[in-house]
Amino acid sequence: LHAMWIGKLAPKPGEAVTHIGAGTGYYTAVLAKLVLPGGTVTGFELDEKLADLARKNLEAYGNATVVHGDAVTTPLPPSDIIYVNAGVAAPPAGWLKALRPGGRMIFPWRPAERVPLAVMVIRTEKGFACDPFMRSWFIPCVGASLADSASRIPTREQAARSRSIWLVQDRAPDDTATAISGDVWFSSEDLHPGPRK
Repeated sequence: LHAMWIGKLAPKPGEAVTHIGAGTGYYTAVLAKLVLPGGTVTGFELDEKLADLARKNLEAYGNATVVHGDAVTTPLPPSDIIYVNAGVAAPPAGWLKALRPGGRMIFPWRPAERVPLAVMVIRTEKGFACDPFMRSWFIPCVGASLADSASRIPTREQAARSRSIWLVQDRAPDDTATAISGDVWFSSEDLHPGPRK
């Protein structure tokens, strides 16, 4: 799974990566190697013991730092890649805003227990294109894993039809909405030019 996800993100030298749910730092280290020379990785880990262990494990990596903190409430650095290893009901608006133009994010989308999908997001000139590309299950992301009562929870079929993500502040949900969660909503509107891969 991680090899597939990292391959899909295609990290390049010089890129800035944010790793949410760094754990002990293993995949943070892989990402740090892939963005050399010139790239950086910032790993966020909520569990203090895991964050301390990740810091020790990454001491030899001059381009990797670990933040013991909540990536849901802490502003993320501007990122070419955001790699999320904890299930979310929807990506927080701050994560989408942290993506640079052309930036990519992969996250485990769990709007409901029955809908575990991995989603690739690309920030395009038109907005945030998304592709739910495989089933995926991760531990829940504290603070972003539960949909609120006002959310529109998709069926598995609706979720799979999602092709873009919007911030409610930029565009109100419309009849293309496949899911709505807080200040973010998913749409069946395709932002990719030309045929899909």
